[in-house]
This record gives sequence, C-alpha cells and structure tokens, in this order.
Amino acid sequence: MQKKTIEDLKDNQLEGKKVLVRVDFNVPLNEALEITDDTRIKAALSTIKYLISHQAKVILMSHLGRPKGEVIEKLRLDPVARRVSELLEQDVKKANDCIGEEVEKVISNLQKSEVVLLENLRFHPEEEKNNPEFSKALANLADIFINDAFGTAHRAHASTVGVAELLPSYAGFLMAKEIEVLSNLMENPERPFVVVLGGAKISGKIEIVQNLLSIADKILIAGGMSYTCLAALGHEVGKSLLEKYDLRVVFKMLKEAEEKGNKILLPIDLVVAIKEVSEKAVSKLVRVENIPKDGTGVDLGKRSLVKFEKEIKKAKTVFWNGPVGVFEIEKYAKGTNRIAKILADMQGEAVTIIGGGDSIAAIDKAGLTEKMTHISTGGGASLEFLGGKKLPGIEVLPEK
Repeated sequence: MQKKTIEDLKDNQLEGKKVLVRVDFNVPLNEALEITDDTRIKAALSTIKYLISHQAKVILMSHLGRPKGEVIEKLRLDPVARRVSELLEQDVKKANDCIGEEVEKVISNLQKSEVVLLENLRFHPEEEKNNPEFSKALANLADIFINDAFGTAHRAHASTVGVAELLPSYAGFLMAKEIEVLSNLMENPERPFVVVLGGAKISGKIEIVQNLLSIADKILIAGGMSYTCLAALGHEVGKSLLEKYDLRVVFKMLKEAEEKGNKILLPIDLVVAIKEVSEKAVSKLVRVENIPKDGTGVDLGKRSLVKFEKEIKKAKTVFWNGPVGVFEIEKYAKGTNRIAKILADMQGEAVTIIGGGDSIAAIDKAGLTEKMTHISTGGGASLEFLGGKKLPGIEVLPEK
C-alpha cells in the first residue's frame, strides 16, 4: 500500500500555505487536567516540525475524550496546546472553536511557520457523523490536508474522511510509518510470526483472529478474551470477564485453529481473585479446569507464562495487543510485565510491534518503550488493519 505522503509535496508547495493536520492528541488527563502520558503528542512532532521548517502555516485539529457533541470544559485542548508549545519550543496558539468566524480570523493572522491548535472537534456532533457541511467548514480553513492520526483511521469522521475528499490530501510521517509496518506484517512477516492478544473485549476481535489464522503461525490469547474462549470450550469461568457473545462462533473459531495445526494457544492456569478484584483480595493459582464460582481471572498462571514464553521466544516477529491481566493492580501485573520483558530481551533478534492501547501503558510503565521495534499509536485501528478491514481514514488518501 503506497499512499502519497507529506514528502511528495515540493518545498514551494508548502511555503506560506495553510496546512490542516489531523493529529491524535487524545491524551489521558488527571483530575488537575495535567497530561499523564504525552506519547501521542510526541509521535506527531516529526510531521509538525517538517511543516514548520518548510514555512507552512500549521493548523492542528484533534478530538479529546468523548464529549458526545457537547462542550465539556474539562475536555478543552488548552493543556495539550501548552504541552505542544513546550515540545516545539515555540508558541502554539489555541482557538476556542474549530470552525466559525473567530477561527477564520485567527488563521488569517497566522504567519509562516506559526502553529494553531483548534478546539476539540467532538464538541460538534457533526464531526462523528461525517457531516458534509462541517467537513466543508474545516476544509475551507486550509489549502492542504495531512492526516497523521492513525489512531482514528478506522473512523469515517469529518476530520478524517470528509476533509480528505475536499482538499489535496497526504499521509503524515506517523501515518505513513504505521501503514508501512502493518502492511509488512500482513504481507511479508519474518517467521515464525506470533500474535499475543489480551485486553478485555472479544467482540470485534473474532473477525481479526479469523483473518490472522491465515497469516500468523501462533496466536496466544490471554486476559479478558481468554475467558470467553474457555467458556466456549465448556469451562466454568466464575466471575471472570465474560462477554455476552455467541459462544458457538467462538467454539467454531477455536476448532478452525485446531485444524490448522493448533494455531491458538489459551492459558492452562490462571491467578484468580476470590470474591473481589483488589490489592487486598485473596488470590490463588488454579488450573483452568478448576476455576471457582467466586473467582475472577486476573493474570496468567506460572504454567501458562512458561508456555507463552516458549512460543514468543521462537518468533522472529511478534505483534502484541492488550495486557494479559489486570495490570493496573501491581500484584496482578506479573504476566503482563513478564511478556514486556521477554519482548525487550528480543531487541535486535526479532521484530516486536506493540498494538496500541493499554499495551503501550504496560510497556511504558516497565520503562521498556525504547526496546520495541515499533509502537503503534492506534489499538483499535491496528487490530482492524490486521483483521483485513479497510480503514476509511486511509482508504480516502490518494495512492502514489
């Protein structure tokens, strides 16, 4: 997949031009409205700096949280604008809306190499509906559109699809890198190729697993996903996370994997918390055949970890999405931390790709970010890409 990128623009096509950039600045904030993880902001810096150095007038747009079409004060992008200013070491203007006369005035006063950040796109319900008039209002602000928000590429919104249909459009550096890395995974991974899937949900991931059955050599399923699989095989899962999903579909998927050479590996033992999930809860190690009715699966057991480690260490390519336990609670983070450490130790010997979301938080918490080959900024987007789905935010960008 070869999309036109920011580098396909000649220097004279950028100088003095108003460039609208869709970034993914959907960062976590604490109660004091301070950013607790600026990974996504840093990931977009190369594109922003490139535009500044080529004397473009840079207009950044993003969403933050889920305001559902209403103005929510604590979801304003002011803390983000301050952080971008610090990282760029130059003043970043902040608009109080993303469309309208006031915004147009701010942009008309922009000088070459200056940067403005528009207000939260999702304060307008039209954004998520890909409303044509809203798309037009955004497109009218600029001469060129750059999409560098891979994390929202699976959403057909005004700022990802609508605008791209109205302006000359290109992929930013981050978007181009994500497409390249994930396309290689799909088309030509170095083998053995092992996928580790954790996290809470299985709905939406069944199609992805089915697609991966024909690409990956092994798929290791843990965390919340695994309890639905164990239930489909007839196991008691106690109070473990169990989605209301058609277990017959899950059973059929597991059977298909078995026929393809036991491609899916599930846990054989688990750490379960009794009665409640907390730091103080009583927990014990049980085989999957013996999960008590008042027990909740919270981490991989010792035997499961050994089994998973053996498969991961054979791999030349590993894709990991989702923690394998309730890693937010320290005593249930052992499995997740162990997998992070195994991948870190494979640096230089295998391609290790972290598929966004909580996996990034786990790697970051363990201080192992620098030891991974690639950290994807979009959990949902990377999974859908691997599931063979066409992502609207990428599809709309023109081919080279």
